Amino acid sequence: MKHDALNEVYRLHGRRVLATLIRLVGDFDTAEEALHDACAAAAEQWPIEGTPQNPYAWLVSAGRFKVIDRWRRRARLQSSLRELAMQRETDAAPSVEEADEIHDDELRLIFTCCHPALPPDSRIALTLREVGGLTTEQVARAYLVPTPTIAQRIVRAKAKIRDEALPYEVPPLEELPNRLESVLHVIYLIFNEGYSATDGTELTRKDLSMQALRLCRLVVDLLDDPEANGLLALMLFHDARRDTRATPTGELVLLEDQDRSRWNRRQIAEAEALVERALKSRRFGPYTLQAAIAGVHAGAARASDTDWSQIVTLYDVLLRADPSPVIRLNRAVAVAMADGPAEGLAAIDEVLAGGALDDYYLAHSARADMCRRLGRTDDARVAYERALQLVRQAPERRFLEGRIAQLGPAG
Repeated sequence: MKHDALNEVYRLHGRRVLATLIRLVGDFDTAEEALHDACAAAAEQWPIEGTPQNPYAWLVSAGRFKVIDRWRRRARLQSSLRELAMQRETDAAPSVEEADEIHDDELRLIFTCCHPALPPDSRIALTLREVGGLTTEQVARAYLVPTPTIAQRIVRAKAKIRDEALPYEVPPLEELPNRLESVLHVIYLIFNEGYSATDGTELTRKDLSMQALRLCRLVVDLLDDPEANGLLALMLFHDARRDTRATPTGELVLLEDQDRSRWNRRQIAEAEALVERALKSRRFGPYTLQAAIAGVHAGAARASDTDWSQIVTLYDVLLRADPSPVIRLNRAVAVAMADGPAEGLAAIDEVLAGGALDDYYLAHSARADMCRRLGRTDDARVAYERALQLVRQAPERRFLEGRIAQLGPAG
């Protein structure tokens, strides 16, 4: 067995194994070290013995026993050793029942990372790192802050969980609303990184998208909340288009150019039902409204059939719930499609004047597109070049470079 097989197992099960190890050993850093040791053991044994039937259980067992062995050698944490040793120490792997607890472990981890005792920025950074598996650098880029700042937030959050013995558990139902907003937010961010990776050679990361969908389904099953349903619908609408967002060679395909016959209609139908359910509750919020907008796109057989006026109206409602610069930018693009590029450019310039999106490449790319459509070639080039300075994703860089080349020589 080659290492790429182990990499695939890690991609599918790594964060789940970590969640279970955190439950078993009670410490983030120890669990991460145990996961590393388990993967190292797998790299040595699996090529000889073959991939086990239950890779998740094998990695959990290997990681757990690595911790026990390390604690024995160091003669430390004897109380924790005795507790762990009682957990079927002679077994080669967790039982089927233990393996079935995997989803509970993931829920425990995400709710622990989103504990209200932690500062909001630390909750998000820790959850993206430990639940989402994003690197510290990726989390920092998502928030446009220095990497050391994010690293410090994560370290402080782990220390607070350890020092204050914050419970590693899904909270009682009456406490869930206090954490739900943070939980849904980080799931949304994990999905966004999967749907449009911030760096790398590929446009999307399917593993992150699937993980976000799985986590959201767990939350929906736990708590039938309209916004949880709305978020699941939003992600399903977007994921239904994933296979059409890039060419076979990895080049970016814009929404209006995608082959809609290849969109996943099963996912779209599920999302439509979830949106309808959330809207009927009259307790919906931004995720449900964004899902409704995505539903308008999904319902158009051709790009030219898109009801842009309805989308603008939905954005008007969304802005009352979430008046963020990014939502204002998205509304401006919808205005351009409904009323023409001149109206759209004016709206985009108004958003950019606020300064919050100075380092957001999509804002400059949108402005460049409006200028291009209006024949303002020099202005378009300046905006495209600014976007190119900011973007890190290889296919999107190539797309912007192609747009600049289409403008012709400067001057």
